[in-house]
Amino acid sequence: MRVAFFDTKNYDRQSFDAIPPPEGVEIKYFDPRLSRDTLALAGGFDAVCAFVNDDLSRDILDGLYSFGIRLVVMRCAGYNNVDLSAAYGRIHVLRVPAYSPYAVAEHALAMILTLNRKTHKAYIRTRENNFSIDGLTGFDLHGKTAGVLGTGKIGLIMIGILKGLGMKALAYDPFPRTDLAAAMDFTYTGLDELYGQADIVTLHCPLTPETLHIVDKAAIGKMKTGVMIINTGRGGLIDAAALVEGLKSKKIGYAGLDVYEEEGDYFFKDFSAVGVRDDVLARLLSFPNVLVTSHQAFLTREALANIAETTYGNIRAFAAGGALPNEICYRCDRKNCVKELTGRCF
Repeated sequence: MRVAFFDTKNYDRQSFDAIPPPEGVEIKYFDPRLSRDTLALAGGFDAVCAFVNDDLSRDILDGLYSFGIRLVVMRCAGYNNVDLSAAYGRIHVLRVPAYSPYAVAEHALAMILTLNRKTHKAYIRTRENNFSIDGLTGFDLHGKTAGVLGTGKIGLIMIGILKGLGMKALAYDPFPRTDLAAAMDFTYTGLDELYGQADIVTLHCPLTPETLHIVDKAAIGKMKTGVMIINTGRGGLIDAAALVEGLKSKKIGYAGLDVYEEEGDYFFKDFSAVGVRDDVLARLLSFPNVLVTSHQAFLTREALANIAETTYGNIRAFAAGGALPNEICYRCDRKNCVKELTGRCF
């Protein structure tokens, strides 16, 4: 089996080259993202390995299918860039459901601490022999209220971290884990109540039609003045234009973004010589109380190793013709998938 890896970086190659591929599997790395312009590169391969910003819309999937490709393995947990209905019945789509939820939650904490205590600014000052601490005042996290959107693995770990700092934790999830809420001492609330009480709102939910722009102008209007918003989930969870307006009006006191709705044009690339043409992103970067990282929350040695091992495991399972526990399809979300009976989505 020949597998084409798209949108690969040095860290991808290092982590996958560190372990032997499944027997009979040959992999080839491609730098560019999978798109209409690069689709032809997949010709002659049996499978494609893709990442968060690769284009797996209907047209691309049609092209892959015409090449004889029957497997797409995502080396990530999210799959909002995949047209699952177009893939169904033709191309099996597998993912890495949990490579390191600790990595993402810990990065969210790093953003909170950086924005609050302004350590990034202190670093720059002291490097220039400026030891003034004017303008570096933060606030105690202890005793404050955090609002966590999404209580999957990452969200629950985040709640544990925040509780460890002495914070009160509120949570919103359409599928509440009430047993864990009691055990971990956090409270499920409606969105309006969470927005109204939280000093920090941190997003850990998937991007779905229901969660698209879950933080919009109306939501921001319900939040505390000076609220801190952290997003390590998916860029589309926040209406970026509304975020800019909230920052300009000082309704939002801080914003930490590891993702951005239009990040596909910029993230993982170097634009230091030419600048950013996206007006909204450029405006966000101009605020002194905004911290943007380039979708790096997942980027730890442990996570990369887990991604490689799970991806190879997914390829191995498909080649063996057995059950595919990490397969996803549009029916999975509707709870009428046959995978529980047959081991595969189709």
